[in-house]
Amino acid sequence: MKVNIVLSTYNGEKFLSEQIESIQAQTFTDWQLLIRDDGSTDKTLDIITAYTLKDERIHWIDEDERKNLGVINSFYKLIKHDVADYYFFCDQDDVWLPEKMTIMLAEATKYDADKALMVYMDLSVVDKNLKVINPSMINSQSHHANTSLLAELTENTVTGGVAMVNHALVKRWSSSDNMIMHDWYLALLATATGKLVYIDKPGELYRQHDHNVLGARTLAKRFKKWLNPLQAIQKYWELIITSQKQAAAVLNQPDLSDENRELIEKYVALLNQTVMNRIKYLKEYNFKKNKLFHTIVFRTLVVTKLGYVKK
Repeated sequence: MKVNIVLSTYNGEKFLSEQIESIQAQTFTDWQLLIRDDGSTDKTLDIITAYTLKDERIHWIDEDERKNLGVINSFYKLIKHDVADYYFFCDQDDVWLPEKMTIMLAEATKYDADKALMVYMDLSVVDKNLKVINPSMINSQSHHANTSLLAELTENTVTGGVAMVNHALVKRWSSSDNMIMHDWYLALLATATGKLVYIDKPGELYRQHDHNVLGARTLAKRFKKWLNPLQAIQKYWELIITSQKQAAAVLNQPDLSDENRELIEKYVALLNQTVMNRIKYLKEYNFKKNKLFHTIVFRTLVVTKLGYVKK
């Protein structure tokens, strides 16, 4: 069994060593870590070099390139660089718990390797000093973990740093266009063509700090957003529209079941319907968000098209 860990770095000197050492401390040890730097200007490159010299399992790919491709394209290049049975996504500033890989691989081997599979875990949210802020990001942020195509169409609960995919799923990833984030797209692709599996225990310490590219939702972030209702509505619309484009990208999969193809097509075309048909489809297909409040906002916007600007 070949296992690749893919890590994209960008100005990560402050926490990168701690993350790599948490990988080295895993109870599962037969892995290789592929690192691609996305244009760092700090000491990240020196740190990568030092670890590649000390541990033959760690490899720096595109060492001479270092172009800034952005997080999605950087991970796409990483995961397509070398074929493996399983691939773990890794962020530069978190800390993996020691049993993470052992637990996820044990779960993954229960499923047919020829079928697309993504396995993911919960996260414990911590501050920059690894003090626990919230023991379960899934429970606090999303209420429950998504494992179905219906749920993943409108909302993602998979965080890349605790996600693992098999080669059957990676083969289906052929483009980085029209996706909100690689973890969401792959989760959507897994639910549409294979299996998305959630393990209800934390796999890592998810560090929150001033320079997070992405991060956990906090009360402060939510409060700030709702101080400007018009801006909040615009962001809702942006998410709805981009999630429809992302879903449309899955329709190119040749072996979608009729049921899944219909579900995706109805979601993608939802805003092009009459008011009565929008209401009908919301009820018939049960398009919603994970939390009641967000479902109310989502459905109200879809029905009324309040603030909607066609692009």
